[in-house]
Amino acid sequence: MDEKGSVLRSGPAVDAGGIFLVLLTILVFFLPIFIFFPPTRPSCTEAILQTHSRAGLDPSESGLGSGPSSGSGPGSKPASAQDGPGKIRSIFIYPVKSCKGIELKRSKVLPAGLKFDRLFTFAQLKSPFPVRLDASDAERTQHEWEFITQRQFPLLATVQVDLYLPDIVKSSAQQVKSSDAFLVLRFPWRKDGLRGTLGWISAKLTRGRHALPEKEILLPVTFPPEDEIRERGYTFEQVRIWRDTITALSMETELPRELRLYLGVSNRLGIFRIDPARLRQVHRCAPTKADAGYQPVTGFQDAYPLHLLNLASVRDLDAKIEKDNNLKVLDPRRFRANIIVDGVDAYEEESWKTICFKPGPKTSRREKSRFHVSCRTVRCKLPNVNPDNGYRHPVEPDKSLRKFREVDEGAKGKGCLGMQLTPLFDKVKTADDMESWVEVGMSVEVLGKGSHTYIVQ
Repeated sequence: MDEKGSVLRSGPAVDAGGIFLVLLTILVFFLPIFIFFPPTRPSCTEAILQTHSRAGLDPSESGLGSGPSSGSGPGSKPASAQDGPGKIRSIFIYPVKSCKGIELKRSKVLPAGLKFDRLFTFAQLKSPFPVRLDASDAERTQHEWEFITQRQFPLLATVQVDLYLPDIVKSSAQQVKSSDAFLVLRFPWRKDGLRGTLGWISAKLTRGRHALPEKEILLPVTFPPEDEIRERGYTFEQVRIWRDTITALSMETELPRELRLYLGVSNRLGIFRIDPARLRQVHRCAPTKADAGYQPVTGFQDAYPLHLLNLASVRDLDAKIEKDNNLKVLDPRRFRANIIVDGVDAYEEESWKTICFKPGPKTSRREKSRFHVSCRTVRCKLPNVNPDNGYRHPVEPDKSLRKFREVDEGAKGKGCLGMQLTPLFDKVKTADDMESWVEVGMSVEVLGKGSHTYIVQ
C-alpha cells in the first residue's frame, strides 16, 4: 500500500525519449512554415523582386574569379601581352560612393561616367572646429555637409548595394507598370529582444546558416520630380566633395538611425543624390571643351568620370608587398576601378593618351568606345580597407605604393596606380549622341601615347 501510494504521489514516469520525439515532430512540422513564411515582415528586396530583377553578376560569374585572390593571385589565370591585345576583364559600378560595387557584363558610357556610377554619396554635417576666440556667433554655429568615404569609416565597405531594374515579364504577371529603377542598401543589424531573435532565425532559414539579420534602405535611382521631393521631405543642400562644393539633393529622410550607429558616425548623417543639372565640371588634366567637343563633367567620382586599372600592374605591386595574416593577396577590388583590363604589360597603361575599346567576337555590342587617358590615379589610404569585411590594414598597400609607385612629378610623396579616363564621342550635338558602351571581352586599341603629369586640385 505504501509503495502504491508513493507511486501515485510521484506521478507517472517521464520518458525523455518520448519528449524528444514530440519536440522533433513539432520542429519538423513548423520548419517548412518558417522557411516559406518567415516570422518577419517581407523585406524591400522581397517586395521589389515581384516587378524587378537584380542587375549584376553573381560572384561565380566574376571576371576576377571567385576566390580570395580575385584575379591577382595564383588562383586566377592571368593573360599576358603575348596572348594578343589587352582586353576588358571586369566592369564595376559603385552607385553609392565608398559602398560595395556591382560587377557588370556591360555598361553604357555617359559623359559623367558609367551609367549608375557614383550617383549617391554619404555625408556628415560638420562644424568648423576649432573656431577663433573672436569668432562671431554666425561662424560658431556654421555647419556644412562633407562627403565621407572608407578612409574615415571603413565599414562603408560592408554596405551592400543592389541595383534593381524593371522586368517587363514580372510586371506583366503582376499587372503593374513600373519603369523606375531602385537601389537597395543592406547592412548587418540585429534588433534587441524577441524581434531580434526572430530576425536572426529568419535570416538563417531563408539565406543560409552564415547569414546575419540586416537592415534595408530603398532609394529611387531616377532623379525625383518636384512633387515627390516635397512629399518625401527631400531638400537641396550644399555638400563638399574634396575642394568642390555643389548643390545636391539631400535624401536624409530615407536613412534609419541604425546606419549611423553601425558605421560609427557621431555627427548627423545624410545621403545625397547628384543633381543631373548640377554636375561638376572637370578641368585639370581632362581634355578641354574645344578638344572633347563638350565640357567634361562628373558626379560624385573623386575627380574624373572613369577609373581604369591594369591587372598586371596590381600583380607587380602585389609581389612587392610584405604580407601578413590580414593581407595575404592584394585584391584589385581595393582600388575601386570601373574598367579592369588584362593582357597588358605592367604599367604600360601609363603611356596611353587615347584608347579605344573594340568589340570582340563574343561581345554583344558592335560599336567602339573612345577615351582620353587623362592622368594617373594618385592613391590615398583607402585601398588599405578590405572590401569584404571593412578591416583597415594599418600599413599596406599604402606603404608599398609610396615606396615603389612614386612615379609622377605632379604627385610628390604619393603612390600611383591606375589611370583616370574621360569619355570621347564621335558626335556631341545631342545627349543621345554622347553615349557609348563598354563590355567584358572588348579589346584595347591604343590610339595615342605620351607622358603624364598630375595636376593637383
